[in-house]
Amino acid sequence: MKTGLFDLSGKVAVITGGNGGIGLGMARGMAEAGAAVAVVGRNEAKSLAAVGELEQGGAKAISVVADVTDKAAVADMVARVTSAFGRVDILVNNAGINIRKPPQALDLAEWERVIATNLTSAFLCSQAVYPAMKQAGGGKIVNIGSMMSIFGAGFAPAYAASKGGIVQFTRACAVAWAADNIQVNAVLPGWIDTELTRRARDEIEGLHDRILARTPAARWGAIGDFAGIAVFLASRASDFVTGAAIPVDGGFSIMG
Repeated sequence: MKTGLFDLSGKVAVITGGNGGIGLGMARGMAEAGAAVAVVGRNEAKSLAAVGELEQGGAKAISVVADVTDKAAVADMVARVTSAFGRVDILVNNAGINIRKPPQALDLAEWERVIATNLTSAFLCSQAVYPAMKQAGGGKIVNIGSMMSIFGAGFAPAYAASKGGIVQFTRACAVAWAADNIQVNAVLPGWIDTELTRRARDEIEGLHDRILARTPAARWGAIGDFAGIAVFLASRASDFVTGAAIPVDGGFSIMG
C-alpha cells in the first residue's frame, strides 16, 4: 500500500542495468511504489523478461536497449523514455562491470572499459536527463557505488577507481543541481548475492566465509534489500538528502 511520502505514482524512473541484480531489486521497489519504469540494458531478452515481471505486478514498464557508454545512444534512450512516458523524474545509474586483475596485470583497454561502463555512463546519463528534470521542477538521481568506493581492492583497481569516482561525482552533481531541486545521492552496496559476486566467489578462494565473518548481519545481501533505499531516495521523503553515500551492507563497513 502506497503512502504519501513514499508514493511514486505518476513518476518515471530510468534504471540502467535494471534487468538484473541490484538494478532489478530497485526497479521492483519503485514499481511497487507506483512509478513507471524504463529498464535500460544491452541484453534485450533479459530486459524484456524484467519488464514482463514488472507489468505482471501492475506497473507500467518498457525496455530500452542502449549502450550507456555512448553519448548518442544515451540521448536516444532519454528521448525514447520521454516519448513513451512524457517525463523523467528518477535516474538510477546502476550499469557496471568488473575485471579482476591486480594493477600490474590490467591492460589499458580493460581499464578504459571498466571506467567507461561504471563512471562515464553515470556522467552521460545524468547530463542527458538534467534538462528534463530541471524543466519538471526537480528530480532524483541515484548512483550505485560500492564498498570499493571506500576500501582498497588490490584485485579490482579499475572497479575501485570507478566506484570511488562515483562518490565524488555524486557530490559534485548534488552541489551543482541543488538549486534545480535535483537531489543526487549514492548507494554503496556491500556484498550482495548477484551474478557478479557469484563469479567473485568462484574466483577468490575463501571469499564467502570471510564476508560472512565480517558482516554483523551474518548473511550476504539480497537484491530485495535495495527496494526500500531506492524508494526512499526516489521519493519526496528524501527531499532534503543530497550528496550522501549510503552503505547498504549489513554493517560490513562499520566492523573494526
